[in-house]
Amino acid sequence: MNVYHTTTTTTIFSFSFFFFFFFTIPISAQKQSNINSTFSSSDFPWRPTQNRILVSPNFVFAAGFKPVNSSTSNLYTFSIWYQNVTGKDVVWSAHDNDTSTVDTSAALTITPSGELQLLNSSRRNLWPGKTTGNPNSTRLTLRDDGNLVFGNWESFRYPTDTILPNQNITGTEIVSGNGKFRFKDRNKLVFGSSDQYWSTNNAFVKLDKDGKLTQENSASLITSDFGLNRSRRLTLDDDGNLRIYGFDPDQRVWTEVWHATHELCTIHGTCGPNAICTSDGSNSSSCVCPPGFNPPTGDPKQGGCQRKIPMTEKTRFIRLDYVNFTASNETTFSQATNLSDCESNCRKNQNCLGYMFKYDGKGSCSLKIDPDDRLLNGYWSPGTESAMFLRVDQSEKDETTFRGMTEILETTCPIRIELPLPPTDSNTTTRNIVIICTLFAAELISGALFFWAFLKKYIKYRDMARTLGLELLPAGGPKRFSYAELKAATSDFSHLIGKGAFGDVYKGELTDHRVVAVKCLKNVAGGEPDFWAEVTIIARMHHLNLVRLWGYCAEKGQRILVYEYVPNGSLDKYLFPSGRVGSFRAEEEKPVLDWGVRYRIALGVARAIAYLHEECLEWVLHCDIKPENILLGDDFCPKISDFGLSKLRKKEAMVSLSKIRGTRGYMAPEWVKSDTITAKADVYSFGMVLLELVSGVRNNQIQGSLMESENWYFPGWAFDKVYKEVNVEDILDRQIKQSYDSRAHFDMVNRMVQTAMWCLQSRPEMRPSMGKVAKMLEGTVEITEPNKPTIFFLGDE
Repeated sequence: MNVYHTTTTTTIFSFSFFFFFFFTIPISAQKQSNINSTFSSSDFPWRPTQNRILVSPNFVFAAGFKPVNSSTSNLYTFSIWYQNVTGKDVVWSAHDNDTSTVDTSAALTITPSGELQLLNSSRRNLWPGKTTGNPNSTRLTLRDDGNLVFGNWESFRYPTDTILPNQNITGTEIVSGNGKFRFKDRNKLVFGSSDQYWSTNNAFVKLDKDGKLTQENSASLITSDFGLNRSRRLTLDDDGNLRIYGFDPDQRVWTEVWHATHELCTIHGTCGPNAICTSDGSNSSSCVCPPGFNPPTGDPKQGGCQRKIPMTEKTRFIRLDYVNFTASNETTFSQATNLSDCESNCRKNQNCLGYMFKYDGKGSCSLKIDPDDRLLNGYWSPGTESAMFLRVDQSEKDETTFRGMTEILETTCPIRIELPLPPTDSNTTTRNIVIICTLFAAELISGALFFWAFLKKYIKYRDMARTLGLELLPAGGPKRFSYAELKAATSDFSHLIGKGAFGDVYKGELTDHRVVAVKCLKNVAGGEPDFWAEVTIIARMHHLNLVRLWGYCAEKGQRILVYEYVPNGSLDKYLFPSGRVGSFRAEEEKPVLDWGVRYRIALGVARAIAYLHEECLEWVLHCDIKPENILLGDDFCPKISDFGLSKLRKKEAMVSLSKIRGTRGYMAPEWVKSDTITAKADVYSFGMVLLELVSGVRNNQIQGSLMESENWYFPGWAFDKVYKEVNVEDILDRQIKQSYDSRAHFDMVNRMVQTAMWCLQSRPEMRPSMGKVAKMLEGTVEITEPNKPTIFFLGDE
């Protein structure tokens, strides 16, 4: 056994290092015959048969000749790998443009001129890049971050298929292990050399050890296990997808924590020509042939598909629902008023292999043209908006195997409708027509006269009301301001503090030194009902947790509301600060809300909505409960704002609306299903806000799940974490998760989560009233275990 070389000064230090080395490095490293911390010219040549490895000072990484296959030792790669993991551990390999493998006759040497070379059996140098150093003093070392260094050469400049944490991505390009896919310019994935199938607006810069991927323009992406100190790698896999992996030390496996594309079938080159890629949403895909085609080699993934019957002059089209062929070099766009025009344009070109038509009324028609009879990059996806019509010979007997809802809804029982013959003409017909026309003309003239008289009266009284300042003024309502007063108070509307769906909000100061928030409604003609709705509603409301209206302006085309100024802004700025999820831009830092403040906010909002539903003379349905409409005062007292979507009805009355109101993600299922709307719609929205108060994330942010985004449901995920896995800590806000004390906070958080689950039931009758919701949060009523919330169109699980 070779001697391990190290510099020691005392026997005690040698013994301590020996004990640390053999009890901390992995077992696989201990089996090596010779383990070194650096290599100098005296250690070369370095051959595969010497069983020597180079380790980093922290014993996390190792480098050396690694067998390609564990069952044979004839072929090797000179690689860098993680020492303390199982599974795929290699993160870098030396190679030239053709190969990276060498046999037992290979050697890593330092030339007399100081150049580091990896020579194979034919004496060809496989070492990437030009290395220079002093042959007597320059050493080959492996750093703690996995960077192999020799003089001014380092492996981080020549990555293979993997980027390590803190490795600068600028100026580099990684290639998949099979050589088919590339990550170029730090922002796009390509098949071959230029066939792009994925890109991002902000180029990647660096991956850190916590799972944050920094991008240009102050943006970033974070992994699903963000914040955990784990071994990580950004790898371009052989299937063409760019993924970030984190090594789970408890399970001893690599876990996928981020990926570039959700649908593997959108990756170009997954299947051969004319084949269609299908996937069930997991990390696997399969290839099938469309009707009229067969695989020539038995494998559509490799050899693609070819026609059973070559096309002649007589052809027909087979509809393939949810199928798309995306090769850009074979698609031409054609304007067509209908499906028949699109088909006719394809028939005119003998190289047209089919066409895609979108039923959007705009004539969206794209022709698939290729003289080599090849349709590339075909895939099946329910998200495809167009239908593919594949061109085959008239004699082809195959029918479509890709059917969508249009095929299912077609009736199979023809219905014959016959109209009776009109009666024989007579003199009474002419007489009846004359009478009807005379009556219609008389009604039309009378209606015009009445309308003219009403308009004359209306203009007269409207002008009088404007002169006296009484236009639509609610009895005992707020103060009426002139436009000039508000313009002066806001310094000509120069201090913008917010933007909303109905207008912009500016900060101002009145002559009595009161600070106010001035909201200018957009589109005066269309927004006038919303303007008077807010004035009428808020003027009658008096509650601690409702924003107070101090005045308004109604001069000609101007419609302005003057609110009390709530200094701390809206709740969303505290729950979802910049950088928490996805891409972001730097913003002002906000303080973190502790559990006590969050509970008080939830209770205050619940009491305010209960006041609107149950204590007002008229029932007020807010219709848009969300964090953006919850303002926080100096002591973080919540105040509900923005009544632009509100509806007033007598108590216990129902609401039937002609259009959907609210914000996506917070709307109750009955809005989408066009059911009757009751106060339970606000209960559902409050339940979603309550769950976001606990978790600190938006309800549309997928939390560490491989489920497809269209099937993922935030309340269902939270229910499984709390009631099935019995692990409420998994849904807590990571900003204050470390301050969570189960003895002090469990009862409070548990009430908030259980109440949210009851509020988020898919059927309105199963949700409690807002009055009961407030009592549930107060702890004055017992809360039973709720049913699991479900996505309403999928039904109950």
